[in-house]
Amino acid sequence: MFYAEPVGRLIDELRKLPGIGLKTAQRLAFHVLSMPAEEVRKLSDALVDAKEKIRRCCVCGNFTDVDPCRLCADASRDRSTICVVERPEDVIAMERTREFRGVYHVLGGAISPMEGIGPGDIRLGELLDRVRSGDIVEVIIATDPNIEGEATAIYTSKLLKSLDVRVTRIAHGLPVGGDLEYADEVTLARALEGRHRI
Repeated sequence: MFYAEPVGRLIDELRKLPGIGLKTAQRLAFHVLSMPAEEVRKLSDALVDAKEKIRRCCVCGNFTDVDPCRLCADASRDRSTICVVERPEDVIAMERTREFRGVYHVLGGAISPMEGIGPGDIRLGELLDRVRSGDIVEVIIATDPNIEGEATAIYTSKLLKSLDVRVTRIAHGLPVGGDLEYADEVTLARALEGRHRI
């Protein structure tokens, strides 16, 4: 009621983004309104372009503009080791460490009964298919160190026990309840080095 209708709509749409409350949405909306029209068009074009051109990699499930993604297509990667993460942004966090040279598998979430997300709602079947069909020696589970991440790690390790593969979990150098994408490179590197069998 305090804004012109287009401003109110913009604020409402910005509030739908994760971590954006009313005050931040208002600040962003007024910032956009003060930007030159050309800059607003560039922002709008970038949003539409990303949404139209980005898809999931057919191998690992990461976001990509080419299929398979650049990491899966990289012949120098160690294909005998798969690092399992929850989200595409976790791949970026792991890559920043420059410690892991294997390949990835993005689950697309974590098991969370409270949110109605079960094992069939994430990419566990695809992971099992990759392990069965390849020469996989180790699966590193790098889910978040929170309740959902731990539940996903335990469930995944039980699924993989029947297969001839070493299953490890990254070490708990990360704060419990934290997210991989916010951890610094040193913490993630130490957690990767200190991984253990589960």
